[in-house]
Amino acid sequence: MKRLISAKTRPRPGRASPKAGQAQGPAGASEPVAARHKIRFTSRESAAFIVELRSEAARWFTAAGKSDKANLAMYLKTVLMLGVLGGGYILLLTRSLSDGAAIGTLVLMGVAMAGIGFCVAHDALHGAYSSKPWVNTALGGSFDLLGANSYMWKITHNVIHHTYTNIHGVDEDLSVSPLLRLSPDASRLGIHRFQHWYALAAYSTSTLFWVFVKDFKYFLRRDLAKSQRAGHQPGAIAWLLTSKVVYLGYALALPLALIARPWWQILAGFVLMHLVAGVILGVVFQLAHVVEGTSHLLPDSNGVMEHDWAVHEMLTTANFACRNPAVTWFVGGLNHQIEHHLFPKVCSVHYPHLSSIVRSVAARHGIEYHEHQTVWQAWKSHFRTLRTLGRQDQLEVASAA
Repeated sequence: MKRLISAKTRPRPGRASPKAGQAQGPAGASEPVAARHKIRFTSRESAAFIVELRSEAARWFTAAGKSDKANLAMYLKTVLMLGVLGGGYILLLTRSLSDGAAIGTLVLMGVAMAGIGFCVAHDALHGAYSSKPWVNTALGGSFDLLGANSYMWKITHNVIHHTYTNIHGVDEDLSVSPLLRLSPDASRLGIHRFQHWYALAAYSTSTLFWVFVKDFKYFLRRDLAKSQRAGHQPGAIAWLLTSKVVYLGYALALPLALIARPWWQILAGFVLMHLVAGVILGVVFQLAHVVEGTSHLLPDSNGVMEHDWAVHEMLTTANFACRNPAVTWFVGGLNHQIEHHLFPKVCSVHYPHLSSIVRSVAARHGIEYHEHQTVWQAWKSHFRTLRTLGRQDQLEVASAA
């Protein structure tokens, strides 16, 4: 067997210096990125791995007579998730619910919000839901209906996170809040010593932050604007403002006008729904990358990464609860995060089948496959990682790894 490709003792290369050129994206096509994102994956160490992996996956789809896009089960889940959120909203507007029933409905709507993000919008915005672009665009609009911005998500998630996973200063998922230190290369503050205790509270505010701050913050960042060649087009800016007004109109203004309850109760219900959605989304996304075993790698002084892109994704990503069909169903296959990063344009319903292929091909090429057997194991690993990052500095974390 070939050498085991591992990064448990992380190298400490120098910081990248901006260079001209484009980074190779996960789909194999060059993606324009901001000057500070000029990081290159030049190694060809896993070329044979990627060729064999794609060949094995294509052979499986052909033999099974399946499309790599959504199937009937995915359609039914989409209808269910959208129906729960829409049905709960209509029930609240009828003013027929008791206080307890209204609270329960809001909690259920928060769960449905997370489910729509996982199971509908995420696949659609990756172009994985359908082979028809207009279907992906229409279903991707569910992301905007939740108060977020699909255009900015495609930049920060599809391009930046999927290409530069766990690279400090580039991957935006590592800088969700100054209250959280999610990378050993980030500055450590005194409050981080307690982050493993308040992390869930911080995650719970994620969708509220998204609605009111995050999208505007990213739109105003010059480096992200430059990454779009000509900057953000007027249509994208108009859509940001329009979609925010529409969301706040139906999610807050209409209930305030139609529901005969004190304004603070309406506002509290809105916040409760977002806190439920936020904590679910926050936890699921962090369990894929900020856990024990996954790596935080840096480019050298020329902006070149040690490994090629495919190996980098394997080293920085972890799966969890892959044998739990209920978890897989609800999180839209995002517990199969390795398969998602390697096959971002394949619908999430196929990840359980792809995981056995990825696992076996990776083993033949001596590449590590990170996985936690249960959600609880993954959460404990994330909890320990937060505690380590909050108490130890850069070199100490590297040594502990």
